[in-house]
Amino acid sequence: MKSPASFVISEFTNPSGEVVFRVSGQLDGKRVRKNFATRGEAQAERQTLEIAHIQAEFGVRTAATRLSDDQLKDAEAAFHRLEGRTRSLAFYLEFALANYRDPIRDVTLADATKQYLDLRESDHKQGNLSHRQFTSFRCEFRAINVVFARKTVSELTAAALTEFFKRGNASRKTYNNRRGLISAFLKYCLLKDWTADNVIAKVPHFRGVGHRRGSAPTLTAKQCCAIMLWAEENHGGALVPFVVLCMFAGIRPDLYEGEISKLEAKDVRLDTGVILIEPHVSKVRMKRRVTIQPNLAEWLRAYPLDQFPIMPRGFRRLRLKFRKEFDLSHDVLRHTFISMFVGKYRSLGEASLQAGNSESIIRKHYLDLKSTAEADEFFAITPKRRAAIEQLPIAV
Repeated sequence: MKSPASFVISEFTNPSGEVVFRVSGQLDGKRVRKNFATRGEAQAERQTLEIAHIQAEFGVRTAATRLSDDQLKDAEAAFHRLEGRTRSLAFYLEFALANYRDPIRDVTLADATKQYLDLRESDHKQGNLSHRQFTSFRCEFRAINVVFARKTVSELTAAALTEFFKRGNASRKTYNNRRGLISAFLKYCLLKDWTADNVIAKVPHFRGVGHRRGSAPTLTAKQCCAIMLWAEENHGGALVPFVVLCMFAGIRPDLYEGEISKLEAKDVRLDTGVILIEPHVSKVRMKRRVTIQPNLAEWLRAYPLDQFPIMPRGFRRLRLKFRKEFDLSHDVLRHTFISMFVGKYRSLGEASLQAGNSESIIRKHYLDLKSTAEADEFFAITPKRRAAIEQLPIAV
């Protein structure tokens, strides 16, 4: 690359004897020589010639503009990035203005998640959000603030979120669940103008995952017998009412929001042989009546609820030990009851009424899991402890 030409100013005496200032040099291979009456005029011409040389050599030119130096640099950078494209800079600018909104203010992820969690906590206290869903939000926000510490909401990207949802070798269902929680959060951020767009739309999700669950996991009659023996022989039988109500009546067992946590002893009617699940207790907000099976009645007479509360003191600790002892999944006691009931009575409609599920769910997940013989064995599990109480009528 050639260096800029050097133009020289020198004094020159015309034939008339007048002293002038001459600018001389080379421009585009041609000799330049101009005379000026004053040195100032000569210097101005020399600058003009040098600029003309730079324009020819490096492809730049002078132009009158209201843009600052930084703005000019941005404009040049933009045009360089458009090299090879067929559209003008104005076209891409119009597209950006139509599709992008600047956040009103940058909000840290920690502040945004705290505000959103406060909103969800209010919904939880009003009964509009389950404890499990609220806990899911809380756990996911704790994780995202660790991974994206000191980031703002607007700095989240689709690629980074995709990897975040995959953490811990997550299953497709877990991935989708995480994506759904953060999607709800980012919609809120969009409404608050904390981000210009919801990047979750660019994060892939797996279709059809929720429809692949097959038969429900259940226990065998022998496993149930071992569980009840353990419940009787440990902790003074304190866990017996909880276990039998979930196992032999299908009460939903969730500790915080499940039916077992809201069921009152007065609604377990041994005199009429039914358990009343009121709408405020039911997961689906619908009242139902669960028939007390003969063996369940024996358990409840041997361990009366006025002496053995459904949720005794230290229940959380005892329940955790119980689940670890037998490696039990969350709803396996309830699943076992429904499958055994279908096996014994062969009635999807009655099982639907007892469990509070639709017949289609019963058919899809519980039908033909247990034989009649195993179901009879299950409903014959009775306590070792006996209560000297006259047998009360049992509804059938």
